[in-house]
Amino acid sequence: MPARRDVDPAELRTAVAATLPWLDDRAPRPGRSELARAVRLSLRTLEQLAPGHTVEVRVPPFSAVQCVSGPRHTRGTPPNVVETDPHTWLSLATGKLGWDRAIRQELIVASGSRADLSWWLPLLRIADPEGRAPEK
Repeated sequence: MPARRDVDPAELRTAVAATLPWLDDRAPRPGRSELARAVRLSLRTLEQLAPGHTVEVRVPPFSAVQCVSGPRHTRGTPPNVVETDPHTWLSLATGKLGWDRAIRQELIVASGSRADLSWWLPLLRIADPEGRAPEK
Protein backbone atom coordinates (compact mmCIF):
# COMPACT_ATOMS: atom_id res chain seq x y z
CA MET A 1 0.00 0.00 0.00
CA PRO A 2 1.54 3.33 -1.02
CA ALA A 3 2.03 6.01 1.61
CA ARG A 4 -0.55 8.77 1.66
CA ARG A 5 0.57 12.09 0.31
CA ASP A 6 0.85 14.96 2.77
CA VAL A 7 -2.20 17.15 3.15
CA ASP A 8 -1.90 20.39 1.22
CA PRO A 9 -2.56 23.19 3.76
CA ALA A 10 -4.53 25.19 1.17
CA GLU A 11 -6.71 22.15 0.42
CA LEU A 12 -7.33 21.67 4.15
CA ARG A 13 -8.18 25.35 4.65
CA THR A 14 -10.60 25.34 1.70
CA ALA A 15 -12.34 22.16 2.89
CA VAL A 16 -12.70 23.38 6.46
CA ALA A 17 -13.71 26.91 5.42
CA ALA A 18 -16.71 25.41 3.61
CA THR A 19 -18.01 24.20 7.00
CA LEU A 20 -17.50 27.46 8.91
CA PRO A 21 -21.03 28.85 8.54
CA TRP A 22 -22.33 25.58 10.06
CA LEU A 23 -19.75 25.68 12.85
CA ASP A 24 -20.84 29.24 13.61
CA ASP A 25 -24.54 28.24 13.62
CA ARG A 26 -25.21 30.47 10.61
CA ALA A 27 -26.09 27.71 8.14
CA PRO A 28 -27.45 24.16 8.02
CA ARG A 29 -25.19 21.13 8.15
CA PRO A 30 -23.05 20.88 4.99
CA GLY A 31 -23.57 18.08 2.52
CA ARG A 32 -22.13 14.69 3.39
CA SER A 33 -19.26 14.87 0.87
CA GLU A 34 -18.28 18.40 1.96
CA LEU A 35 -18.31 17.43 5.61
CA ALA A 36 -16.47 14.16 4.99
CA ARG A 37 -13.72 15.99 3.10
CA ALA A 38 -13.15 18.51 5.91
CA VAL A 39 -13.10 15.79 8.60
CA ARG A 40 -10.82 13.45 6.64
CA LEU A 41 -8.31 16.11 5.67
CA SER A 42 -8.17 17.49 9.21
CA LEU A 43 -7.69 14.02 10.71
CA ARG A 44 -4.95 13.26 8.19
CA THR A 45 -3.30 16.55 9.17
CA LEU A 46 -3.37 15.47 12.83
CA GLU A 47 -1.88 12.13 11.79
CA GLN A 48 0.99 14.01 10.07
CA LEU A 49 1.60 16.40 12.98
CA ALA A 50 1.50 13.67 15.64
CA PRO A 51 2.79 10.53 13.91
CA GLY A 52 2.44 7.24 15.74
CA HIS A 53 -0.03 4.53 16.63
CA THR A 54 -0.80 5.10 20.31
CA VAL A 55 -4.10 7.01 20.07
CA GLU A 56 -7.00 6.27 17.78
CA VAL A 57 -9.06 9.34 16.91
CA ARG A 58 -12.54 8.56 15.60
CA VAL A 59 -15.01 10.93 13.99
CA PRO A 60 -17.84 8.69 12.86
CA PRO A 61 -19.11 8.13 10.30
CA PHE A 62 -16.30 9.71 8.30
CA SER A 63 -12.87 8.60 9.44
CA ALA A 64 -10.49 7.39 12.10
CA VAL A 65 -6.71 7.73 12.33
CA GLN A 66 -3.99 6.52 14.61
CA CYS A 67 -1.52 9.08 15.87
CA VAL A 68 0.81 10.07 18.73
CA SER A 69 4.10 8.31 19.26
CA GLY A 70 4.42 5.61 21.89
CA PRO A 71 3.52 1.95 22.17
CA ARG A 72 1.91 0.62 19.02
CA HIS A 73 -1.52 -0.92 19.34
CA THR A 74 -2.27 -3.81 16.97
CA ARG A 75 -5.32 -5.83 18.12
CA GLY A 76 -8.72 -5.24 19.66
CA THR A 77 -9.91 -1.95 21.10
CA PRO A 78 -7.02 0.49 21.51
CA PRO A 79 -6.26 1.61 25.08
CA ASN A 80 -6.17 5.27 24.01
CA VAL A 81 -9.23 6.44 22.08
CA VAL A 82 -10.70 9.83 21.29
CA GLU A 83 -14.15 9.90 19.72
CA THR A 84 -16.38 12.80 18.85
CA ASP A 85 -18.87 14.04 16.27
CA PRO A 86 -17.95 16.04 13.14
CA HIS A 87 -19.12 19.40 14.53
CA THR A 88 -17.06 19.06 17.69
CA TRP A 89 -14.00 17.77 15.82
CA LEU A 90 -14.00 20.63 13.31
CA SER A 91 -14.60 23.14 16.12
CA LEU A 92 -11.53 21.73 17.89
CA ALA A 93 -9.51 21.68 14.67
CA THR A 94 -10.21 25.36 14.04
CA GLY A 95 -9.84 26.57 17.62
CA LYS A 96 -13.50 27.52 17.92
CA LEU A 97 -13.69 25.07 20.81
CA GLY A 98 -10.96 24.32 23.31
CA TRP A 99 -10.01 20.80 24.38
CA ASP A 100 -10.67 21.40 28.09
CA ARG A 101 -14.12 22.86 27.44
CA ALA A 102 -15.02 19.97 25.12
CA ILE A 103 -14.00 17.49 27.84
CA ARG A 104 -15.95 19.39 30.53
CA GLN A 105 -19.04 19.50 28.33
CA GLU A 106 -18.64 15.80 27.51
CA LEU A 107 -18.47 16.49 23.78
CA ILE A 108 -15.49 14.13 23.51
CA VAL A 109 -15.07 10.60 24.77
CA ALA A 110 -11.37 10.31 25.61
CA SER A 111 -10.01 7.20 27.28
CA GLY A 112 -6.47 6.25 28.11
CA SER A 113 -3.49 8.05 29.57
CA ARG A 114 -2.34 9.42 26.19
CA ALA A 115 -5.74 10.51 24.85
CA ASP A 116 -5.18 14.25 25.29
CA LEU A 117 -4.80 15.97 21.92
CA SER A 118 -4.63 19.52 23.26
CA TRP A 119 -0.92 19.74 22.38
CA TRP A 120 -1.74 19.54 18.64
CA LEU A 121 -4.94 21.59 18.53
CA PRO A 122 -6.04 23.73 16.84
CA LEU A 123 -4.76 22.35 13.54
CA LEU A 124 -5.45 25.60 11.71
CA ARG A 125 -6.64 29.04 12.61
CA ILE A 126 -9.22 30.76 10.49
CA ALA A 127 -9.89 34.41 11.19
CA ASP A 128 -13.10 34.98 13.08
CA PRO A 129 -15.31 37.55 11.31
CA GLU A 130 -15.94 39.23 14.67
CA GLY A 131 -12.25 39.28 15.59
CA ARG A 132 -12.53 36.88 18.54
CA ALA A 133 -9.47 34.88 19.47
CA PRO A 134 -9.65 31.08 19.22
CA GLU A 135 -10.57 29.35 22.46
CA LYS A 136 -7.93 27.70 24.63
